[in-house]
Amino acid sequence: MSTLKFEDGAVQFRQRIGVSLLSHRTLLIRNIRSDSLDHPGLQDHEASFLRLIDKMTNGTKIEINATGTQLRFKPGVLLGGNIKHTCSGERSIGWFLEGILPLAPFGKDNLSLQLEGITDGCCDIDPSPDYLKSSIIPLFMHFGIGIEADVAAPPSIQVTQRGAAPNGIRGKVEFFCPQVKELKPIDMTEMGMIKRVRGTVSSCRISPSSGARVAHSAKGLLHRLIPDVWIHTNANTTKQCGGLTSPGLSLVMTAESTTGVILSAECCLNPKQERGAELPEDLGKRGAAMLLEEIRRGGCIDTSAQSLVLLWMCLGTEDVTRVRIGTLSHYTIESLRLFKKALGVQFKATPDHDSQTVLMSCLGIGFRNMAKAST
Repeated sequence: MSTLKFEDGAVQFRQRIGVSLLSHRTLLIRNIRSDSLDHPGLQDHEASFLRLIDKMTNGTKIEINATGTQLRFKPGVLLGGNIKHTCSGERSIGWFLEGILPLAPFGKDNLSLQLEGITDGCCDIDPSPDYLKSSIIPLFMHFGIGIEADVAAPPSIQVTQRGAAPNGIRGKVEFFCPQVKELKPIDMTEMGMIKRVRGTVSSCRISPSSGARVAHSAKGLLHRLIPDVWIHTNANTTKQCGGLTSPGLSLVMTAESTTGVILSAECCLNPKQERGAELPEDLGKRGAAMLLEEIRRGGCIDTSAQSLVLLWMCLGTEDVTRVRIGTLSHYTIESLRLFKKALGVQFKATPDHDSQTVLMSCLGIGFRNMAKAST
C-alpha cells in the first residue's frame, strides 16, 4: 500500500501513528518543528510515545533523521499483554493514554498497561485519567468491547497513585482493555434529558476542606437545574502521592441522560499560577459551567471523544453507523480528513437545525483483528 506522507510536522502526531498501525500503511512525516530555533525536531514526550508504541507492537520500524525533523514509521503488529512505561514529564499520563485508546482493543492479547508520570494538573492541555475513565470507557461498551462472555474483565482505568504537575512524576495509572475481534455498529442518535450528575474532586497536598468547598460551589450552581447531584471528594496526602508531588486540585463531573448518554467536563488549578490566584469556589463554578456548556452543545458524545468515536465508526462492520454530535471541533475536522486519506472513509454530515446538532453517518470498512481471529 502507498505511504502516508505529511509535510506539516507534528500535527495530529498520535492520531497519525494510530491510523498507520490500523491501516498497515507506512507513515512519513517531514518538517517536524523545522522552523524552531530552540527545540527543533521531535520532543521528549513524542519520543516517549514512540517507545510506548514500540513496546505494544512487534516488527515496528522507526527511523528518525539526525535533526529529528523527519520520521518514517513502518507499522508492525499490535501485541497487547502486560506493559509498563514511564511517561515523559513534559505531558501528563492522559496524553499518552488518549493516544493508545483507539489501538487498545486490537492486540493479540488483552492489554494491561501501567503508566507512571503526572496524573493531575494538566487538564487545560491534556485529559486526565479520571476524565477518560468517566467519558471514554463507557463508549467501549457501545462498540461491543468487553461485553463478550469469555472476557476476563471489562475495560477500566484506575489511578493507583496521584501526582500533580509539575513535580508529580510518580503518579501511577493502570489501564486494562480486552481484545476484540471486530467492532459493533452503533446508532447513538437520541440525546434524552439529563437525569443526574456525578462528580469527584481530587486533591494532592491541599487541605481536604478545599475539596469540600469546590464540591459545594459546583453543586450550588447545578442545583438550580437538577436536584440529583452528588460530588465526592478524594484527598491525597504527600505520602499517598509517592512522597513527591506539587499541590493540585481538580474536578471531574459527568451528566447522564435518560437514554444513557454520558457527557463529562473537567477543570483544575493551573500549576503555573500563583497559589491562591483562583479560589476553590471559583474552580467549582468553572467546572459546573463547563459541564453545562457541554450539555448545551448537545450530541451523544463529548467534544473530546469525537475523533475516537468517528475512527471506530470507520473501522466498524460494513454497515451504516450513526452518531449525533454537537459542535465539530477543529481537531475532529482534521481527523475526518485523515480518515478519508488513510482509510478511504467519507462521512455524511446532516445538520439538525432544531437541536443545533449534526448527525454523522458512514459505512465501515469491516476491520477485523486478525490476531484474535487466528487464536
